[in-house]
Amino acid sequence: MDAPEPETPFASVAGTTSRFTRQYQALLDKSTPFVIYRWVGTAVLLVFFFIRIIFAEGWYIVCYSLGIYLLNLFLAFLQPKFDPSLAEDESLEDGDVRSPLPVKQDEEFRPFIRRLPEFKFWVSATRAILIGFFCSWFEMFNVPVFWPVLVVYWIILFTLTMKRQISHMIKYRYVPFSFGKTRYDQRAGH
Repeated sequence: MDAPEPETPFASVAGTTSRFTRQYQALLDKSTPFVIYRWVGTAVLLVFFFIRIIFAEGWYIVCYSLGIYLLNLFLAFLQPKFDPSLAEDESLEDGDVRSPLPVKQDEEFRPFIRRLPEFKFWVSATRAILIGFFCSWFEMFNVPVFWPVLVVYWIILFTLTMKRQISHMIKYRYVPFSFGKTRYDQRAGH
């Protein structure tokens, strides 16, 4: 009476997809501690992508789109999870003047939490580079454009965006990097 259900094509595909998803996640989990190797691998992929674009003399719009996406990821990586400018605006409305980041020397320490963690930044950047590399092999993505305009526009966009981000970092006194910060020896406290 309780006979097993017949194997459907959908169940077979779902099982295979689930197995590949678990294997992919296990590979990502194993790569987590190797930060330098992961980023070197991503840089190598990016160099291969640029070599492909240069020698193919096309797919500039794919390259430009990848550059805009990577810039967006980098900005999310630099920004705090709780933006102090938004909190300042909300606190003025509520009457509370407390900022999520310390703005005075005697304020309580609150750690810097990124909007986009390093690992997710790496995964998204690597995936985007692979997708861009894949798209550079199909003629339908080779939209004819005058590439120097795209390069100049991207440089202007990068410069203005980073200027705004750096001024935001200076105004709210946060540094999203750990180098140059004071480190305390754990043994000295015991």
